[in-house]
Amino acid sequence: MKAKRKTRSRTKRKPYFGKDVHNSIVAYQLEDSLAEREKIYVSEILPAFNKLSENLIFIHRFAKSKEEYELLKNDCVTFLFETLNKFDPSRGTKAFSYFNVVAKNWLIIQAKKKTKRNSRIISMEDLSSLSVSDSSVIETYGMLPSQDSKMIKQDSLKTLFSLMELIKTKLKSENELACMNAIITLFTKIEDLDLLNKRAIFIYMRDISGLNPKQLSVSMSTIRKHYRELVKDDEFDIFSWG
Repeated sequence: MKAKRKTRSRTKRKPYFGKDVHNSIVAYQLEDSLAEREKIYVSEILPAFNKLSENLIFIHRFAKSKEEYELLKNDCVTFLFETLNKFDPSRGTKAFSYFNVVAKNWLIIQAKKKTKRNSRIISMEDLSSLSVSDSSVIETYGMLPSQDSKMIKQDSLKTLFSLMELIKTKLKSENELACMNAIITLFTKIEDLDLLNKRAIFIYMRDISGLNPKQLSVSMSTIRKHYRELVKDDEFDIFSWG
């Protein structure tokens, strides 16, 4: 008589971006309270966005180093956060399908920008290979700025600092205030810093604020929203100057 083998029932693993997250996104859109929206986002939506971004970056090899991965992931999650209200559940599309496409397209665009940016880099040591026009541009770039441009720059910085102080009054959490103070410190010391790329700025911001990448990403998203609301006013439209 053959002994019966006991078969273990396999427990189904809960998907990281399933129906629960879909419902949380709908609840987030319908919620009026900012405190409740933040609670829903941080506890229920953010983990799914983190995992989605992580998977896409690893599967399609969008990052080559740990630092590049962290920066790209945080930027991607921030972008997804900013598109939360664009998702329309009434169309019958699942949240995972929508945000998967949005995140993948964003990462592809960033990869293309990076490739284009890298192709423009030229060796300054090999000046003999430059054309006459390119040499002229480099020489012009090395000239001292005019007095008018200095005054415009100073006025722009004053306006920018006023804008940052105004944003600071609208922030509530300690993390957001720490992030904003780090941004103000960054602009205060901008002339003394040798920050050549976005990654270096992110690391510097993290060191000043004492926040981890996740806290920094969430805080920056809130600050961006306030910034975009305020720059609609001509008083703070420093990019139209000159």
